Amino acid sequence: MIYCRVRNIFPMRRRNGFTLIEMVIAIAIVLVVLAVSVPSLTGVLADRRLRRSLDGLNNLVRQAHERSVTERRSYLIVWRDKKLALRAEGLLKGEDKAPVATLAWGKGESFALSFPAAIDEDPPPAWIFWPSGTCEPALVSYRGPDGAWTAKYSGLTARPELTKYVAR
Repeated sequence: MIYCRVRNIFPMRRRNGFTLIEMVIAIAIVLVVLAVSVPSLTGVLADRRLRRSLDGLNNLVRQAHERSVTERRSYLIVWRDKKLALRAEGLLKGEDKAPVATLAWGKGESFALSFPAAIDEDPPPAWIFWPSGTCEPALVSYRGPDGAWTAKYSGLTARPELTKYVAR
């Protein structure tokens, strides 16, 4: 038997780095993962902004309720152009006319107020909180670029019950 030894013309070299095909595959995988996660992330961010609008209103309602009880006088949340303002119903001598707190909203947003138990068909856009700790039962609706919600506020506790919450 004759053995013939073949010499390798192309010796294997150690290479450092990645080939172009490996890099293209890795980038394609990253792009697929991003394409799947971005819509979910934008939904989460929209939900947070929508929740922030609800929390802002609830904070204003809580302030009105607490101030009316502790100061033993009526407070109003008044709907103004592009903001809600919390102020006392009657000013004391030397008291500033400026609102105690405000909640401003941006472009494309709106708050609507209705009173289901109102006798008057078209009540003024002001929600009253009495010194006894009660308030006018109200239905507040919000619409914005991130979604919409509607909350029904109890007359006895001024606590909200969400009746509609739709994030976009």
